[in-house]
Amino acid sequence: MDGVVWTTVKLAGLTTLLLLILATPLAWWLAHSRRWWKEIIAAVAALPIVLPPTVLGFYLLLLLAPQSPVMALLHPFGVRTLAFTFEGLVIGSAIYSLPFAVQPLRNAFEAMGPRPMEAAATLGAPPLDAFFTVAAPLARRGFLTAAILVFAHTVGEFGVVLMIGGGIPGKTEVVSIRIYQLVEALRFDEAHRLAAGLLAFAFVVVLATLLIDRRAARTTLS
Repeated sequence: MDGVVWTTVKLAGLTTLLLLILATPLAWWLAHSRRWWKEIIAAVAALPIVLPPTVLGFYLLLLLAPQSPVMALLHPFGVRTLAFTFEGLVIGSAIYSLPFAVQPLRNAFEAMGPRPMEAAATLGAPPLDAFFTVAAPLARRGFLTAAILVFAHTVGEFGVVLMIGGGIPGKTEVVSIRIYQLVEALRFDEAHRLAAGLLAFAFVVVLATLLIDRRAARTTLS
């Protein structure tokens, strides 16, 4: 059981870290770009919210399969497939949780407005330095919300990880899949303990998110 929990936590942690790195520039561009087609990009990034996990998992499985044109590029490096591997789970989880990173960050960047960066530019700060010293601290609640939501969403995902990972013990089996397997085996007591743990975790996540939003509203009013 501990191995399943560790696999789940490791998957959620790596997915969160990866998305905070990848989603930040995308969210920044969406918040500041004036391109007419930026909302098309935003819609593509938000697709996992409404797309059934099995549909997303199915196409990701095809993408990560040995015969995929994408995987063919990795064949010279000795990588035949990423399907049914932990690395494949990280890729699938990052795509599945992308909207939960992009949207809070985009909202945070839009809320701070252009003035802080304009002031930094007036003082001669390079754009990258200004981002890390001005924009990032001002958007810290967005980063925190994104991290919480991505981590929690990854912990609770089922359809995508089942399609891509197959629930291989010690390799791609996570808590949500273990609960499903325990119910299939009629081991309801064990399933209840895991499910109750996820329920408590979900409550803490929702409460933390609400408290962050409430504090942000108070700061804005003051």
